[in-house]
Amino acid sequence: MTDKPINLNRARKSRARAAAKAEADENAVRFGRTKAQVKRDETEAAKAARHIDDHKREP
Repeated sequence: MTDKPINLNRARKSRARAAAKAEADENAVRFGRTKAQVKRDETEAAKAARHIDDHKREP
């Protein structure tokens, strides 16, 4: 027999956690963006907002 009995709830939750992590990793590869892409998009958005704000007229 085994050394210690296993907790079935813990085993079930651990298996579910592993499955969710695998799905998340797969989705990250399929839909995710790299940090460089995210930073570039943030920089472009900030530049566009600054451009708009710089051309606003003061009342």
